[in-house]
Amino acid sequence: MKTPSEYKTFVSHLECAYTGERFEADKIHGLSSAGKPIIVKYDLQALGKHIDKGTIERRTGGFWKYSEFLPVRSAENIVRLGEEMTPIIRLADQDAGGGELLIKDEGRLPTGSFKARGLALAVAMAKELGLKRLAMPTNGNAGAAMAAYASRAGLQTTIFCPDDTPEINVSEIALQGGDVYRVNGLINDCGKIVGEGKEAVGWFDVSTLKEPYRIEGKKTMGLELAEQLGWQLPDVIFYPTGGGTGLIGMWKAFDELEAIGWIGSKRPKMVAVQATGCAPIVKAWEDGAEHAPLWEDAHTVAAGIRVPVAVGDFMILRAVRQSKGFAIAVEDEAIMQAQRHVAQTEGVLLCPEGAATYAAYRQALKDGRVSGADQVVLYNCATGLKYPMAPVSQSLDRHQPIDYSRL
Repeated sequence: MKTPSEYKTFVSHLECAYTGERFEADKIHGLSSAGKPIIVKYDLQALGKHIDKGTIERRTGGFWKYSEFLPVRSAENIVRLGEEMTPIIRLADQDAGGGELLIKDEGRLPTGSFKARGLALAVAMAKELGLKRLAMPTNGNAGAAMAAYASRAGLQTTIFCPDDTPEINVSEIALQGGDVYRVNGLINDCGKIVGEGKEAVGWFDVSTLKEPYRIEGKKTMGLELAEQLGWQLPDVIFYPTGGGTGLIGMWKAFDELEAIGWIGSKRPKMVAVQATGCAPIVKAWEDGAEHAPLWEDAHTVAAGIRVPVAVGDFMILRAVRQSKGFAIAVEDEAIMQAQRHVAQTEGVLLCPEGAATYAAYRQALKDGRVSGADQVVLYNCATGLKYPMAPVSQSLDRHQPIDYSRL
C-alpha cells in the first residue's frame, strides 16, 4: 500500500466518447451535451516517464496500486475495503490444442463482485468533488458495491432495483446502508426514476456510463490481467455484457498500456456475451449497426446482463469490431448447465453471468470462432454464493439403520 507522498495521477482532461468534445477535469460531469458518455484522458507521456512495470509489480493494495492510471488526485479520498488482485484459475476442461482456458475470478473482491472496481472509483471521485448523495439503478451487485463504499466514505445512497432482484442482493444493499427500493420493472425503468429524481431530490446519477469514473475502475481489470500474464494479452476475452463498462474499460486500458510502451499492438478478440432473452448488443453486431435499440421483453436467469438498452452501446460495438471479436448470445439452459458443469468438474462456483461466458466459449469452440489452441480468459463477475441455488432434499435419519450400499 502506498503512502500519500507516493500518490500521483496524470489526468489531463475529459472528453465525449462520441464527439470528442473536451471537458475540464476536476469538475462534476454527467453525460456530454450529445447525451453520450464522458471519458477520462491522461498525459500518458508523463505517466510513462514517471512509473515503470517493476514498481507496479512490487505494490500491493489491489486495483488501487494502479493509481497513476486513475483519476483520484488526493489519497485521502481513496476508499478501501481490503482490495486484492483477483486470481486467474486455469481450467482443465477444454479441447486438446495446446491453449489455455482461464477464469479471472472477480468474486474475490469486496462485496463479492467486479462492481467493487467501478463503484470504488465513482465513490472516491464523488467524495473528491464534494458530492453528498448518490443514486443508481442496479440488478443487485452494483448497488451492493455502491452502498458499501459510500457508507465507508460517509455518503448517502438511494438505490432502485427490479422487483425480481434476489433477496440476498436487496438485503445486502440495505444492511450496508443503502436506501433501497424494489421497482416493478427492469433496470432501465429504475434508471428512469433516478434520472427524473435528480432535480427534485438533488442526488447525483451514478448509472452505468452516465458519469466518467466507473469505467476507470473497471479499466483496472485490463491492467491487472496484463500484469498477471507477464505484460502479455490473451488471444480471446469472453466478457458478460450488460452495460459493458468492463469491456470498454479493458479496451481503454490496453490502449493506454501500449501508448506508454508496456505492451505491444497485439489485442485479444473481445467477445460480448449476452443471453438470448436479452441480446441487444448481439443483434446490433449482427446487423452491422452502431447503436442497439431497446430490447423488448428482456428476460434471463443471468440478471446482471439483463440490460435492455446500454448508453455505451457504440463503445462496446467499436471495441468488439476493432478487436476482430464478436458478440454471442446463449440460452438460459446452457448457462445453468455451464454453472453446474464448472462447479462439479473444476470446483469453481460461477455466478450465472460468469457461467454464460463458459457456455459462450463452448459454443464458439464448436462453431470454430475460437480454437482450442487459443489462450482464452473468461470473466466470472461475482461469487456464485450470492445467487439462488437448487435446493437439496436428501437426508438421513440417524436413529434408523443406514443402508450404506445406497450411498
